Amino acid sequence: MDYGGVLTNPLPEFMAMWVETDGIDPDRFAELMRRWLGPGAQRSPVHDLETGRIGAAEFERLLAAELIEPAPAGSGGSDRRADPAGAADAAAGVARAVGEIDQAAGMLTRMFAGMRVDPSMLDVVRAARSAGVRTGLLSNSWGLEYERDGWDTLFDAVVISGEVGLRKPDPAIYALAAQRLELPPDEIVFVDDLSPNVRAAAAAGMVGVQHVDVETTVSELEILFDTSLR
Repeated sequence: MDYGGVLTNPLPEFMAMWVETDGIDPDRFAELMRRWLGPGAQRSPVHDLETGRIGAAEFERLLAAELIEPAPAGSGGSDRRADPAGAADAAAGVARAVGEIDQAAGMLTRMFAGMRVDPSMLDVVRAARSAGVRTGLLSNSWGLEYERDGWDTLFDAVVISGEVGLRKPDPAIYALAAQRLELPPDEIVFVDDLSPNVRAAAAAGMVGVQHVDVETTVSELEILFDTSLR
């Protein structure tokens, strides 16, 4: 099972809170995520963050550089005719760089500040494990610490992308999850809110379930496991 967006409130919900709080243009952020994560995307800072190749601070710097609007040339209130050396532009550039650094610091913490664990989905995991289903967590991490209290009673196996140097939808990370669960892929049901990760799980031999809401997911899992999870 995935973490963010499955065991928590929906991803768009807390992302919307962040873009409003930080004053980020939501369309600009959406376009950047398509460029970094969309079909055919090459290796990007998100890939590097999720696999642990870069840390949170470096990712925040790269993200801020893409999302913070550059200061207009010549801004700062100076008369450019009296400033042939371009000191006003240089000052504006310095101000922008300082602004990026200030806004970059803690950006990921603010981004995920609205993420909340969904108790009803934790109850589903507990019910499944109590029914004899081996349970596991497979999550792409964004450089922050997880709330791991109680994980030892929830999951038989945990795979965090930044800790293993792999990320969804890489087939290797699904194989690793199956290995840690000590189950063949065709005996595993994987739940994720993102369709590319669900399709990749199916391609790896698992049954993929796309999480839209708790009721729909629970109903589908109850059919697949032929047991009540409520």
